[in-house]
Amino acid sequence: MSVENEYGADQIQILEGLEAVRKRPGMYIGSTSARGLHHLVYEIVDNAVDEALAGYCDNIQVIINADGSITVEDDGRGIPVGMNHKAGKSALEVVYTVLHAGGKFGGGGYKVSGGLHGVGASVVNALSSSLCVEVCRDGNVYYQSYKIGKPDEPVKIIDTCDLNKHGTKVSFLPDPKIFEDTVFDYDTLKERMRETAFLTKGLRIILRDTREDEEKRSEFHYAGGIKEFVTYLNNSKEALYEDVIYCEGTREDVYVEVALQHNDSYNDATYSFVNNIITPEGGTHLAGFRNALTKTFNNYARANKILKDTEPALSGEDIREGLTAIISVKIEEPQFEGQTKQKLGNSEVRGAVDSVVSEQLTYFLEQNPAIAKAICEKSLLAQRAREAARKARDLTRRKTALEGTSLPGKLADCSDKDPKNCEIFIVEGDSAGGSAKTARSRATQAILPLRGKILNVEKARLDKIYGNAEIKAMITAFGTGIHEDFDISKLRYHKIIIMTDADVDGAHISTLMLTFLYRFMPELIRDGHVYLAQPPLYKIEKNKNVWYAYSDDELNKILLDIGRDGNNKIQRYKGLGEMDAEQLWETTMDPEKRVLKRVLIDDENSSAVDLTFTTLMGDKVEPRRIFIEENAKYVQNLDV
Repeated sequence: MSVENEYGADQIQILEGLEAVRKRPGMYIGSTSARGLHHLVYEIVDNAVDEALAGYCDNIQVIINADGSITVEDDGRGIPVGMNHKAGKSALEVVYTVLHAGGKFGGGGYKVSGGLHGVGASVVNALSSSLCVEVCRDGNVYYQSYKIGKPDEPVKIIDTCDLNKHGTKVSFLPDPKIFEDTVFDYDTLKERMRETAFLTKGLRIILRDTREDEEKRSEFHYAGGIKEFVTYLNNSKEALYEDVIYCEGTREDVYVEVALQHNDSYNDATYSFVNNIITPEGGTHLAGFRNALTKTFNNYARANKILKDTEPALSGEDIREGLTAIISVKIEEPQFEGQTKQKLGNSEVRGAVDSVVSEQLTYFLEQNPAIAKAICEKSLLAQRAREAARKARDLTRRKTALEGTSLPGKLADCSDKDPKNCEIFIVEGDSAGGSAKTARSRATQAILPLRGKILNVEKARLDKIYGNAEIKAMITAFGTGIHEDFDISKLRYHKIIIMTDADVDGAHISTLMLTFLYRFMPELIRDGHVYLAQPPLYKIEKNKNVWYAYSDDELNKILLDIGRDGNNKIQRYKGLGEMDAEQLWETTMDPEKRVLKRVLIDDENSSAVDLTFTTLMGDKVEPRRIFIEENAKYVQNLDV
């Protein structure tokens, strides 16, 4: 893509002021939770990445400092520091103090840019108790510092530098009055920096954490770009063929990059990006890719007699079984749709992606007949399984009131019919199910006991999933259907609570359940309907008084308060079945006293979430062993 080299002070366009950011931070960074906190880092990094996309930046360093602040340094051109004549002040100050000010609004500074549409720097400044920026440009080091978005003094020169040296260095400390928590998580930043490096071929990103005595450091640099991204995502799976298929081209000023590779799993893991920003809800680029994929494989299968003229065409779903793909487009003015602005709406992008992928994929298949045949044969197996699944699915669909109920026999339903008031406990085992049925509030709490461990859907096709009695019972009880039949408006319970023993088996059952929900009903998790119950680990009795502890720390605190002596009788619960109905109600089911953990998906790191499930639940042992070794320190209270 052509890039205009001129990037000066007057190319900083001013659209509006900064007053509203502190009043309504959620409008600008999504939330004031940990997710919003980390978004501050992404915004500053995205500004540096824009320089890389424009061809001027090769290295970005992100440092979590000992005092909890963040420093982001790049070797781009450096933010312009000259006088912006519209504002009557330095362009650097405009960028950091005026909302919607940047080189991204037709000023010629950037052809392509990511970030929050150019608002990043000023929003981060407004939400930081302190921020300072250094710009190395034209032989000088320029500096300005701010408190809560307001400059301490005008931009000044604090040093000289080599004429060939250039770049921007930003340090900021998030305001604790704005954020619920101001502690940055290294692993969250690590996943985002890795993804950013994959999407920007050749860019080197270094992440450092200096808060501990022993510094953590990660470096990301991928010459192969999104091809290496696909290889990374397929690490826990068995690839169907060795080469990653890669398509690249420009149509109507839309730069298109696509990388794809099939594996032996049954899930479609396709991720779409616009100007390096993930689009969780897809959009025109995803539609163009899917159309090209379906059309090209059907044409190839027909032409090479893999698919007979009398046989039905392969569906897109059949071809995408076991697919890992990255679609990355770069455009000048992205338009986003939907309430969350996570869906690309530019109509020209669909045709551009379709054209590039159709042409280059057709050529690849002709040059690699063995790979083409392997994909077509996997797709045919998927087609047959889909037909079998359709027949099985009909049995799980809830009948109308006229036809009588099709709810599973072991479900103890609640009497209230308003889903907003209702919750369902998915309980491990019949004995715990019996206690839960006795303990529950019959008006609003339903109980569905499961026998043993449910099917691992990561290793099963759709027909097997629909044929599994435990999964079938859950699908029917929830009422929403799954996959393409999913309809959240038919959800019968607004809280789905997974209640398992606090041991290794219980954790495994919870993981199997979450894998099923994530793969086939992700909207239930996204909309906040899925919870994990937290049964107590200990019951403490002393002088006829009873306390319950939900962790080892809580146990120690209780013992400290009541005194450690021979009068304590401490019971360690091995399972829900050890509690009588009264104890189960009091500790785990009573809405007034219980502790529930809501399960959430971070759409911004969805590739990392997907990789976690395939690593934990897939066939490959080595990636799972490494994952467990790296994450075991975060797991507490499991009996091994």
